[in-house]
Amino acid sequence: MGAHYDHLGTAALFDGKYPIGEIHNGADDNASGVAGLLELARHYVKNQGREPFNFLFIAFGGEEMGLQGSKYYTSHPLMPLDKVHFMLNMDMIGRYNPERGIGIGGYGSAEEWPAVFKDVQQPDIKYFTDAAGKGASDHHNFYISGVPVMFFHTGGHDDYHKPTDDAPKLQAKAEAGIVQLEIQLINRAMAFPVLHYVGEKS
Repeated sequence: MGAHYDHLGTAALFDGKYPIGEIHNGADDNASGVAGLLELARHYVKNQGREPFNFLFIAFGGEEMGLQGSKYYTSHPLMPLDKVHFMLNMDMIGRYNPERGIGIGGYGSAEEWPAVFKDVQQPDIKYFTDAAGKGASDHHNFYISGVPVMFFHTGGHDDYHKPTDDAPKLQAKAEAGIVQLEIQLINRAMAFPVLHYVGEKS
């Protein structure tokens, strides 16, 4: 379970692309994903259950500089990547738009995902899937390393990579529902002893 904790800071490393000297708090990108990561960890620590898989909760640095943290981890994993059931990535899950819903990428990365997703619903949370396993966030490095992925993202907005991406604009209740949706999918994925990775179609 992953999310990136870095953001732009005061933008000094980005060659004038963003307002230099202004603090970019990154509430949605990606404090929202880190909050989701912490809530998943809290749930699985306190749920009184014993899951059939070990969990690794990991917060990546260097995502904004080109997925550097996840690139390093997939090159130096704590366990062989061919033993990893799947990777769930949360990057910008705090600005839920009920008209759009939340996008879940990586739907085409495991043969079993259609069965895992079948009939899954969460009150007041609409979602849609995208087959792509590649993308501009940390799940990309896992996918190209042969690991099935799920990527959660509530979509772009006018505050993206701006100093105005601040906490009062987040949809906390909706994000809590998104985390509950993730828990459903995680639990259903654990019912399969193996997920069969699907690479890009040639």
